[in-house]
Amino acid sequence: MSTYETQHKEFIESIQKLSEQMQSAAELMKSNADRLWFDFQRQSLMAKDMTEAFSRLSEHPELMQEYQLKLTEGLQAVFQHQVQFNDRRFNDQEWQQPGFQQLKDLYLNFEATTKDLINKIPDLDQDTHERVKFFTRQWLSAVAPSNYLLTNPVALAETQRSGGMNLLLGLKNYLEDLERGKGLNTIKMTDLEAFKPGKNLAVTPGKVIFQNDLIQLIQYTPTTKKVAKKPLLIVPPWINKYYILDLTPENSLAKWVVEQGQTLFMISWVNPDSSHRDKDFESYMTEGVLAAVEAVLETTGEQSLNALGYCLGGTLLGSTLAYMAAKNDKRIASATFFTTLLDFTYPGELGCFLSQEQLDILDQQMQAEGILDGRALALAYNMLREKDLHWNYHVNNYLMGRQPPKFDLLYWNADATNLPAAMHSFYLKNMYLENKLKEPGGIELDGVSIDLRKIDIPCYFLSAEKDHIALWKSTYLGAQLMGGEVEYVLAGSGHVAGVINPADSGKYCFFTNSKLEKTAEEWREKAEQTDGSWWSHWMEWLNNNNSEQVDARDPEKGQLLPLEDAPGAYVRKTIG
Repeated sequence: MSTYETQHKEFIESIQKLSEQMQSAAELMKSNADRLWFDFQRQSLMAKDMTEAFSRLSEHPELMQEYQLKLTEGLQAVFQHQVQFNDRRFNDQEWQQPGFQQLKDLYLNFEATTKDLINKIPDLDQDTHERVKFFTRQWLSAVAPSNYLLTNPVALAETQRSGGMNLLLGLKNYLEDLERGKGLNTIKMTDLEAFKPGKNLAVTPGKVIFQNDLIQLIQYTPTTKKVAKKPLLIVPPWINKYYILDLTPENSLAKWVVEQGQTLFMISWVNPDSSHRDKDFESYMTEGVLAAVEAVLETTGEQSLNALGYCLGGTLLGSTLAYMAAKNDKRIASATFFTTLLDFTYPGELGCFLSQEQLDILDQQMQAEGILDGRALALAYNMLREKDLHWNYHVNNYLMGRQPPKFDLLYWNADATNLPAAMHSFYLKNMYLENKLKEPGGIELDGVSIDLRKIDIPCYFLSAEKDHIALWKSTYLGAQLMGGEVEYVLAGSGHVAGVINPADSGKYCFFTNSKLEKTAEEWREKAEQTDGSWWSHWMEWLNNNNSEQVDARDPEKGQLLPLEDAPGAYVRKTIG
């Protein structure tokens, strides 16, 4: 068979397979009619906000005149070659071709000028204005010429080179994404076959020593002869799986902590299904943190421990500590908070999804399904950085017909977890929307009115300067609520990279100021910068509160017998 005949046969087979996948995708869309209706309702709310914004603009014609003038001046500057914009979406040399260079410069001028206009809209309340700015940015990112075949010279060149095979492969990638997401466009950002928890991720040795409906508790195997007397319990967020703290041996916080002589325990949350629909925030406290505390102390024979909460896990830890303070329960001796919101005054761009009307729609959807589908949540989080975490892969996977590279962090990001309806509804309403956690007695848990100000143990707050999820100035407000001594530290980079920054990496920097100033700005102005990772700084603080040493604890010789090897069954459960 000639090369031409072989290629022709492969082309026909690809078309046939794509036809089958398209039929399957159509059936998926039919079966997701309810979800599409909820999405339509959310779009209607967006349209309402945008209509209000345009109404305000119509009352200020001078702003529209200024906008039109800037667009005209930008147009002239582009065609007179007086200006060129830099943007990594257009870095390829193909964009320097006549016509395409002007197209991308016109778009970038339009993008910048439109954002400037939206920023100037008067007479909008702050929440509506933030949503309008967010929606406008999403639209501007979506209409970029790089996202479409006929206006992307790189994709056109690849189409010519491959005889259109890139488009067939791109359609195949798109249909596979729809099938994997059960109708949601969960775009693939890494090779999903390249990683597996327990094989090349989450491989720090340990044992699962306790389990209930919500958690498995991992005790890691010691690597030092002596360990700190008080064990350390980590409460990770349940929005993602715990192994962000135990990715590969090179960047595993869990492995490093064990090497520093800590007896480390890690909560691994269950990946909920509809049977967990009634598990609420109190359940995550009682069956999660408090159950883990009891198990850690039982198996080690200790009277108290140190605790660490990351992101939402930190919010839960703070709530639990306030509950324990009200009950005069002193089993947690110190607390560390990674990128944790306790005061939700400044929720960041996540607040754009969280008006009362949007929560009402979300409640209807969660009550219908019993859970919030983790894939939908992951898509929402990805759209907070839409250029990097969506459109970049749209071009690579769909227009270029390529597979994304292997990347452990993005595999973790794609390993989505569901959220029980009762828990998530309580969390969003009471904390994000109404900001009750910061108020004394604002929230009641298990019949107990809680007050964060009653937490009088040493606390370490680690925040990240470029965090777009837990804005550091908002986490600073939370740190100021504590009743005990507080060490506040600000790391470089963002929500994940600022935390997962190994001690020997030499990357980024961190800022320290042992005094909590009146404002975050004043604290930052007086803070001292240190190059590299904050890990060693935190460990020194932890050891200062835990200097006594005991013989290393073997998880196979504790009071609780091992149930299975780490990482355990819960972390391996994926959304089907």
